[in-house]
Amino acid sequence: MVLRSIYKKPAQLRSMIEPGLITADMLAAVRAMIEPGVTTLQLDAEAARVLGSRGAKSNFQMVRGYRHTICASVNEQVVHGIPNERPLQAGDILSIDAGAEFRGWNGDSAFTVIVPGEASEELVAPRRRLSEVTEGSLWAGIAALSRASHLAEVGAAIQEYIDDNAPAGGYGILRDYVGHGIGRKMHESPSVFNYAVDDLGPEVRPGLAVAIEPMVVIGDQATQVEGDGWTVTTIDGTAGSHWEHSVAVHDGGIWVLTAHDGGAEKLAPFGVVPKEID
Repeated sequence: MVLRSIYKKPAQLRSMIEPGLITADMLAAVRAMIEPGVTTLQLDAEAARVLGSRGAKSNFQMVRGYRHTICASVNEQVVHGIPNERPLQAGDILSIDAGAEFRGWNGDSAFTVIVPGEASEELVAPRRRLSEVTEGSLWAGIAALSRASHLAEVGAAIQEYIDDNAPAGGYGILRDYVGHGIGRKMHESPSVFNYAVDDLGPEVRPGLAVAIEPMVVIGDQATQVEGDGWTVTTIDGTAGSHWEHSVAVHDGGIWVLTAHDGGAEKLAPFGVVPKEID
């Protein structure tokens, strides 16, 4: 049996640009709809519409047993939430995860948002901070990838950012769910940990394409899978946040495939300038 290399050729990385942009456009359209009263099933329908208009497919629907375009996780749900008819409420913390398959290549990305509207600051403030720290840790990890020699440096940077910016008592970083390689399949090798590990992992060199996705909770990191077989919730009932981007390492540097600007704005505070894939 021949093992496929985790490193892609330049032409293959170029083929990943369009599915990344389609994923970004899909998530932007979904994000623009989020307000109290909207259901996650309606968000799912909008995501499907965008994909169809671009000639792409939902790579989530290629996972056996899953029939929706997005995952929508609310409050104590951290990841893999199934869209449903529950109207969103002001102050909910909502994570949307989605991906596009286009001409045999994949993009995968996620964001977290606090549903706008009248809600107590006591409820909203800790959720807002959780999302901000989780997003910041994602970009810290991407910045680390730009100068790393081995992939484990990404997880160490993510954990360091979270530890440095979490409130007293800290946050929980999910251990059972991690990032991954991406390319012909949505989930490929290698695993991308969101915390420090002893194993250095594979070399970071041109051709590496990974989905970095910290999943962080206000309380303990222990989770359970609900009866639907998909939705991952915190056991202690505290809120979770999930941010993700697909990133390519190439001869010129790195490029965030699922960000319209390649990650330029968010990487600037880390002193990293992404380079387009030639």
